[in-house]
Amino acid sequence: MSHQPDEDEGVQRISAPLQHTALAHPLRQRLLFALSARPSTISRLAAQLGVNKGSVSHHLRVLGEAGLIQDAGTRRVRGGTEKYYRRSAERLLVDEPQAEGTAALFGAVAQELDRSPADHLLTLRHLRLSPAKAARLAGALAALVDEAEEDPEGEPVHGILVTLYRHAGG
Repeated sequence: MSHQPDEDEGVQRISAPLQHTALAHPLRQRLLFALSARPSTISRLAAQLGVNKGSVSHHLRVLGEAGLIQDAGTRRVRGGTEKYYRRSAERLLVDEPQAEGTAALFGAVAQELDRSPADHLLTLRHLRLSPAKAARLAGALAALVDEAEEDPEGEPVHGILVTLYRHAGG
């Protein structure tokens, strides 16, 4: 069972090859994570993620060409102009996940865990479940994540990655 939110909930469906290619790099995944909180500039993103501005600029261009991010305006600062970027949608729904994008997602999460200033939870467990129980568990997990209430701006951002899959061996 897959949870499929309504399109009007700020969801962008991922189906085009260019979109899949854009998602197939851990830094682009991390840029999307970073832009989920608020629009940002190349300089701020580079500092936040610990990478150089040239790399951020390149990967933002790839995400923009795939329609995953867009311009969010500019601001004049000290005689120059800062350009802001934002995600095109609050959530991405990948219709047919591809191995490269999934690997990049897990690579991005691993990098985020490595940089996390606080303890984190990472658990993998294999369970024997009937198809009906697996469907109920998937629904409950999706609801738990979807219904989590956010605190106001200024509180730390936490990442949640939830997956339920059928093991290929059983």
